Amino acid sequence: MKNLLSAADLDRNEALAILDTARRMHAVQTREVKKLPPLRGRTVVNLFFEDSTRTRSSFEIAGKWLSADVINVSAKGSSVSKGESLRDTVLTVAAMGVDALVVRHNASGAVARVAQWVDCPVVNAGDGTHEHPTQALLDAYSLRNRLGELDGRHVAVVGDITHSRVARSNVLLLRTLGARVTLVAPPTLMPSGVGSWPCETSWDLDAVLSGKAGGDVDAVMMLRVQRERMSGGYFPSEHEYAAAYGLSPERLDLLGDDVPVLHPGPMNRGLEISSAAADSSRSLVLEQVQAGVSVRMAVLYRLLAGATDTSEEVT
Repeated sequence: MKNLLSAADLDRNEALAILDTARRMHAVQTREVKKLPPLRGRTVVNLFFEDSTRTRSSFEIAGKWLSADVINVSAKGSSVSKGESLRDTVLTVAAMGVDALVVRHNASGAVARVAQWVDCPVVNAGDGTHEHPTQALLDAYSLRNRLGELDGRHVAVVGDITHSRVARSNVLLLRTLGARVTLVAPPTLMPSGVGSWPCETSWDLDAVLSGKAGGDVDAVMMLRVQRERMSGGYFPSEHEYAAAYGLSPERLDLLGDDVPVLHPGPMNRGLEISSAAADSSRSLVLEQVQAGVSVRMAVLYRLLAGATDTSEEVT
């Protein structure tokens, strides 16, 4: 694996290898001294041209716990704010001899372009409304911890599919891992071309959650309504959206007691998810955050340490 630009870059064996490595990395979080030596002497640069808390922090922690030197560069504090192009910024940073770039950008496809300009490994930390492969990996890791292997499992992904890079990556990765995915959203928030995605679609959340639209659901992932990306009226009002597509306490009761609830964050409580659902024992939200560090450690390790399996360095 040279880069991680899309969930489609991973075949089943590679995806499972990353998830298995992440499981070993997870043990580091419980140690008093949270350091492993594999990336000592390596330099990882986080280039974030879009705001982030969870992703950037977890990549930074992941790199440091693997003993890499980690440098954070944001658009607001770089020459981009002076008018420098993305290409010039990337080539300038790469010329300093860095070993890997972790890139987030608000334009779909931008990270793939970055990978064409540099020789070092590039990780996509989210590009526009396109993909977010490490988020899909940590979601799969969290689900696997709760449900076991994902072959034959049915996962409902609900909400703002049109603006979600998380949705596309999850559909691709979960299908690779053998799961069945149903996307649920109002027609205005279903992206064009979704019919070619390897998943099912529905406009009726209650039918999907109750099992009337194709069988029982094994997990539900709620997506944030991305109001900052909306320029028009995608739904009549927030109240009506919550009534039709929010995970309310009543909808939570439609699910079995063992059905986990996920959300990639940040959450709009009271809109796509109720506090009752977000704070319930079924919620994996904080487990997802914790898994983000382990999974990103595994990705950096496999990209930079050239690992084909986990060694004594990660035990």
